[in-house]
Amino acid sequence: MGLTVEEIIELPILRKSKIKSGKQHVKEKPIEWISVIEVPVENFVRKNEFVLSTGIGCENNPALLEEFVKDVIRSGASVLAFATGRYIFDIPDSIIEYADRHEFIIMDIPWEIRFGDILHTVLQHINEEKLEEKQKADEVREELINCVLHEKELPDIAECLYRHIRMPLAIVDYAGAVRFNKQMETDVLLGSQSSMQEDIERPSSYEGIKDHPLYYYLEEYQVNQTIFFQLLIMNNNKKQGYILIQPTDFQQLNWFVMTVLEHALTACALYFVKENAIESTEIRLKDNFVLRLAKQYEPLTPDLLAKGELLGYDLSLPYICLVGSPSFQQENNSTKDSPPTSSLQSMNYYLQKEIMNASQLLKRRTLTTFDEGEVITYLEAEVDGTVEIANQFLDIIERRLYEQLPGIELSWGIAAPKDGTQSFSVSFDEARTALDIGKQQYGTGERTFYNHTKINRLLKALSHEKEISDIVKETLQPILDYDQKRNTDLIHTFMIYNKYKGNVSQTARALNLHRQSLLHRLRKIESLSNLSLMDSDHLFLLELSVRLWTLKKIE
Repeated sequence: MGLTVEEIIELPILRKSKIKSGKQHVKEKPIEWISVIEVPVENFVRKNEFVLSTGIGCENNPALLEEFVKDVIRSGASVLAFATGRYIFDIPDSIIEYADRHEFIIMDIPWEIRFGDILHTVLQHINEEKLEEKQKADEVREELINCVLHEKELPDIAECLYRHIRMPLAIVDYAGAVRFNKQMETDVLLGSQSSMQEDIERPSSYEGIKDHPLYYYLEEYQVNQTIFFQLLIMNNNKKQGYILIQPTDFQQLNWFVMTVLEHALTACALYFVKENAIESTEIRLKDNFVLRLAKQYEPLTPDLLAKGELLGYDLSLPYICLVGSPSFQQENNSTKDSPPTSSLQSMNYYLQKEIMNASQLLKRRTLTTFDEGEVITYLEAEVDGTVEIANQFLDIIERRLYEQLPGIELSWGIAAPKDGTQSFSVSFDEARTALDIGKQQYGTGERTFYNHTKINRLLKALSHEKEISDIVKETLQPILDYDQKRNTDLIHTFMIYNKYKGNVSQTARALNLHRQSLLHRLRKIESLSNLSLMDSDHLFLLELSVRLWTLKKIE
């Protein structure tokens, strides 16, 4: 696309002109504009320009004429045409030889041909060419948009683009997956992953198309001496992916190609929007299905199994439920590998990603959803070895997640394995109960298996007896009232003291207290409860009361 010197000099108005240098380059030199210039050149001439001059001011001064020609050559013009016969009669041989060495075209135009006529004729052809390019680009735009409207796939859009730009091409989504590749070198594709992180050499941008609106979005990179260009695909300020091109010659990056690439970015953005909408709908259907399994009791009927199969789930396999509760030790908003949109920047995005990674590594099926800040996952696991499988699964998740989200803590409740008929809601209830008991008894960041909570569940059942409830209230109410009035936490102090089996030094370190401050708290607990921490029966009564009170709080 674009006019060449050969096409211009074949115009009737220039047929009497003569080419004095660079004749062998007339087929390849492009013409984008035409102007009239005299000494001095300065910055009035631009690249690929057809320059007309009378040489006025340079008559009888060959040195000045030669400097004028050199300035035009340095400006990047394609042609310098002198009107001879008034100020310049012959172009010196030294200038012609210099132009030949620099592959520059100099023409001799008879004086009687008016510059105004030349300008009118050449500009008319340039405008016709630009109009033809625009019409062609509009046709390409319509073709690309039709690919999206007619439900064609991303490779169809890419093939359409390749037909019109004819250069190595690839499309990569934001996750780094290569969605299309046409003759793009493997090293370049690997290098493009680094370029997204700004890790590789970045040469200066090519200025041949700097007037095009897309120029400032065209990123140029170099991998092993190979230049490639990258364009970001965006929609509503959300990064979707990249178009990569590898021109063999920078002249390929003309105005038409840039316009086609601009239309291709729009088509690709529309495609990704449609794809994301489909994926979002599928994710929402899966989330709702798994949440319903967890919250509502449904027998495994053939109809339910079929619904699960449509969503990619095999409900006939044995599963255990794991309920996770994430929390942060301290506020820390910095994350690695930040995803492109605010929804994906949530904690759920990272949890979902690591759950999928762990299930792939262990080759086990999972069903996952999120509800009220917690993650609910059903993990394929046989009755034998459930604890080992669950711990291995959670180890993989937490190892990578702790690197990505510094300061995060995950508390887990794990249901008991079941022989016979699978009950997703019962399994969820067990995992949820285990999680609550674990958080109350051990704090955050622990794993609690439902099978290991038998004593807690027994105490929970006892706590409903009125006589027992009265004893607990009588034992703890003074301490609770004191805590509320003085904004202290003597109950927590006792729980830590009991955890360390009465070791004052370990308890003080755990609570970050001075030893004397801890002893003062312990004496206050004894005085308020009228119990002695040195008496084993009193200690048992206090521990039992605290545990029953804690279980009441869970309810």
